Amino acid sequence: MRSAFILTALLFAACHGSDPATSSGSAGSVPTTPSAKPAATGSAGSADGSATAGSAMAAGSAATPVAEKPAAPPVSPVPAGGHDFTVEAKALLAVGACGEGSTPEGVTAEQVTKHCDDVKKAQADYTDAWVKPAREFFAAHVPKDIPKKVVYPFSGGDLSTALTVYPDADEITNMSLEPAGDPRDIDTLRGKELDRALATVAFELKFLYRVNFSNTKNMIDAMRGGALPTELIFALSAMKIHGYEVVGLRYFKINDDGTLHYLDDADIAKAPTVGKAKAEQRNWLFSNAELQFRKAGGRTQIYRHIRQNLGNEDSPGIGAGLKKDPRVLRYLELKGPVAAMTKAASYLLSWDSFSLIRDYLTSHVVWMVSDATGVAPKWGKPAGYEYETYGGFVGPHIPAGSGISKDWRTEFDSEPKRELGFRFGYYDIKNVNHLVIMRKKS
Repeated sequence: MRSAFILTALLFAACHGSDPATSSGSAGSVPTTPSAKPAATGSAGSADGSATAGSAMAAGSAATPVAEKPAAPPVSPVPAGGHDFTVEAKALLAVGACGEGSTPEGVTAEQVTKHCDDVKKAQADYTDAWVKPAREFFAAHVPKDIPKKVVYPFSGGDLSTALTVYPDADEITNMSLEPAGDPRDIDTLRGKELDRALATVAFELKFLYRVNFSNTKNMIDAMRGGALPTELIFALSAMKIHGYEVVGLRYFKINDDGTLHYLDDADIAKAPTVGKAKAEQRNWLFSNAELQFRKAGGRTQIYRHIRQNLGNEDSPGIGAGLKKDPRVLRYLELKGPVAAMTKAASYLLSWDSFSLIRDYLTSHVVWMVSDATGVAPKWGKPAGYEYETYGGFVGPHIPAGSGISKDWRTEFDSEPKRELGFRFGYYDIKNVNHLVIMRKKS
């Protein structure tokens, strides 16, 4: 029973948060086993003390904007070695994410219209209610001279927030428990099966845009066993909302040294055939995706989604933890200094059992934005960071944050009161919005 409880807690928590307002009490509850215990507020660092997350401290950057450097030349849309899924990506953009483009043969205009009437309204409402005020805030607060490589742990299906905060990023890496998904389904899924798959996509997209974070409990079914690659469609919807065009799509695995192996024609030929293998089995093989995108006439930017258990230890049904399988840490370390973000992450970065990903962040981040599920001051300040808070925080609205509540409350109480005109991830126990900027001291 204990192992089953841990699995349930991690599934509900580890990928961009569950919706405590609508989910059952088990979501976000604190496991009773030592490996998953939230860190006590009195300790000075992680219980693990891991050194595998790298030790290079990035030089800090002041918040004063500086002149932008000339844009780098465009990169090759699909570098050699990767199977090109660009046609499928553009079809999924048009059919699933309701962007511009032609639909595949056999997909009717009536199907697309029925699906996209709802989705386009949700996208427009979300843009007006959240993207526009948030974009204005971040344009004024994100320094121009921070690294252009962005890391977003516990992201769930949320690329849109990353593009709102970091629209000019060269590279964005999101990490969560969900696979990107098999893009080949769009070539064969038709009729009522396509209608059902699109209904699932529409439900999850509307939920994400309504509350501005994903419900992990729903995403397990929608993204692991989805007949369409729901995680990938979430990313394509974000690109549509923010005015980017798709340049290329390919899939990859992470090598032992942190470099990437792009799935080539031989790898794809070995994959289970659509229609013969269950979607969940196929989606698992297509876990990690790379989308290349750009503004019209602009340079090519990179988005990577990685399916990864970010806990220290292995978890049944989730996969190997970072102790046993540190490849993703090696991949992240190769980036050098980074910008970062997280939100609605169930306070996992304050748990001893997630110390390795936390240690990576405090060793490599130059500038980070989060809610109170980010890196708390008890770890950030000893590592040379300073904090700037917006909104208010009295305490967490889910039990998972109880172990770090006092640390955050002390930080908010010590800061000047700064207004926040939009929600960023979780609200606090009194339904007050809040946001935290963590930056390396100059």
